[in-house]
Amino acid sequence: MRMRSWPLCLVAVLGLAGCGVDESGRGGPADGSAATAESGPAAAPARSTDPRPVPALEDVMERDPRYLVGISFPDAARRYPGLAAALDAYAREARADLDEAVASLGDGRPTAPYDLALDFSMLVETPRVVAVQAEGSTYTGGAHGNPLVARFVWLPQQEKMLEARDLIADDEGWRALSDHVREQLHAQLFERVDAWDLEPDERQQLVRSGGRMIEDGSGPEPGNFEHFEPQMGPDGRIQALRFVFPPYQVGPYSDGTHYVTVPAEILLPHVAEDYRDLFVGG
Repeated sequence: MRMRSWPLCLVAVLGLAGCGVDESGRGGPADGSAATAESGPAAAPARSTDPRPVPALEDVMERDPRYLVGISFPDAARRYPGLAAALDAYAREARADLDEAVASLGDGRPTAPYDLALDFSMLVETPRVVAVQAEGSTYTGGAHGNPLVARFVWLPQQEKMLEARDLIADDEGWRALSDHVREQLHAQLFERVDAWDLEPDERQQLVRSGGRMIEDGSGPEPGNFEHFEPQMGPDGRIQALRFVFPPYQVGPYSDGTHYVTVPAEILLPHVAEDYRDLFVGG
C-alpha cells in the first residue's frame, strides 16, 4: 500500500517539523504550503512533449533499527518528465546524505534512529505554470534535525524550470527585490520582538542579531531567492510570488521558515522579457 502521509507523520512523531513564520511574523503551517491556484474552468494540465523517460517517483517507507525513511511524491508530477527528474534528483541527494551518515556508524547504532522525512506536494498546476513544494527534515545526530525546504516551478509550454537567476533581468532589479523583501522581513522581526516581554538590552540584542541574519540572507543575489511559490490570478497568470526562506537563512532555527509575498506590480518592472507574460499586467 502506498502511504502518502508517511513523511509528514514521521516528522510529527519525531518532533522535527518546526512552525513557519508568515509575512506577519506569526506562526504558520510547518509545511509553508500555499493554496493551489484557481486558473478558471478552462484550465487543464498541459500535455508534455518532452521525450525524456519519466522517473518512477516511487514512494518510500523503510524501517531499520538504525534509521527511518519516508518519501512521497504527487502523482501529477509524472505528467512532466523534466519536473519529475528534478524531484527525483532532490530526493536521491537527500537519501544519499542519509545513507552516508548511516554507513559512517559502522556496526554501531545511534542513540536515536537517524531519519529522512520528505514530502513533495503540488502547489499549482495550470497549462503554463506548475509548482511543487518539498518539505521535510533529516536527522543524523545532534539536538534536532536539518530542515529540507525547496520549491520547483515548472513551465510546461517551455519544458523548463523557472529559476531565480533567470527571473530578474539585471542587477538593479535584484537590488529592488532585495530592498522590498528586507523591509518586510525587518517588519516581521520587530513584530515578533515587540510581542515578547523583554528587557531593553535583550530586545536590542535580538533586533541586532536578527537584523544581521536578514541582511546576510536576503542580499541582492539570485541564490538568496531560489525558492518561491507562484500565486495565480483568475486569468491563469501570476499575481504574486511568495518567496520562501528556510530556517537559518534569515533567522535562527527556532524561527522556522520565513515567507515574503511580493505582488506582480512590484516584480514586473524587473522581470526578464521572456517571463513577463506569465505575470498579471505583463
